[in-house]
Amino acid sequence: MTYLIEAVCEPCGGNIVKLNDAEIAEYANELPEWTIVECDGEKQLQRVFKFKNFAKAMAFSNDVAELAESENHHPSLLTEWGKVTVTWWTHSVRGLHKNDFILAARTDLLYPD
Repeated sequence: MTYLIEAVCEPCGGNIVKLNDAEIAEYANELPEWTIVECDGEKQLQRVFKFKNFAKAMAFSNDVAELAESENHHPSLLTEWGKVTVTWWTHSVRGLHKNDFILAARTDLLYPD
């Protein structure tokens, strides 16, 4: 996972393409806590993070938001009492890109366990 944390995100311009199934499987092996889900025909990377209360869940959501802003790549965040569901995917390719796995790895670093 270290190489994902240290990798540089690509700008999401017109030249990027979504990952194929083999590439997704390779990156997914590096992030065992994350699952591949499909929503409206688009593959997405999702993880549920557990917390002791709403305040801690909200603080984590804010940390993820700061990460997202720093890379100009934004996940879906569902903040509830005791948990946050983070879903990364690349809107412009309607699926998964390496950037999603990079940011998922960095999201893991924000989790206080």
